[in-house]
Amino acid sequence: MRLKSWLRTVPTLVIIGSVLFLVLSVGSGLLLWGSGFAHRMVHNQLSEQQIKFPPKGSPGLDAKEFPGLQRYAGQAVDSGPKAKAYADQFIKVHLKGIANGQTYSQVSAQSQQNPGDAKLAGQVQTLFRGETLRGLLLYAWGWSVVGVIAYWTGIGALLGAVTVLIALALGFAGHERQIRRSVHTAASADTTSAREPVSIG
Repeated sequence: MRLKSWLRTVPTLVIIGSVLFLVLSVGSGLLLWGSGFAHRMVHNQLSEQQIKFPPKGSPGLDAKEFPGLQRYAGQAVDSGPKAKAYADQFIKVHLKGIANGQTYSQVSAQSQQNPGDAKLAGQVQTLFRGETLRGLLLYAWGWSVVGVIAYWTGIGALLGAVTVLIALALGFAGHERQIRRSVHTAASADTTSAREPVSIG
């Protein structure tokens, strides 16, 4: 009964608050689910490739040449940040040394003009494989970033839903206090009227 009275008193605010709470709740749930899905997909796909950083101190991971990769030494590439580090700081560095910094498309064009050049053909194959792997790793990293954004957006939406729910609860509580005051004021007025002496003219 009290809830119906509250709804009749502020119907617009209640409707807006309820719709907002529903949208934020559903939105936060979907965003958090999407974040978890992206994280699992990236982790599983990368783990299946079994790519690993060279162990610390090995010639393949020289501290001077790869200073930013020392913290990943010997670890598996199984997350977005690791995939980006492997792509940009490991594969990219090696690719630059194959054909004086030229890309696959540049070397491929030269190889087509010189079909008998075995060295160019080898560089084409190496650059193609390296750039393809690098692109796939960066694609995985991109999905991981999307997952992180979805996670924090979901947390924000969840906090928003909780805030709206608290506001609705406070509104209902305020309405209850107002009714009690009205009832108390009316009762006091009735009591005062009953106590007043009736004058006989």
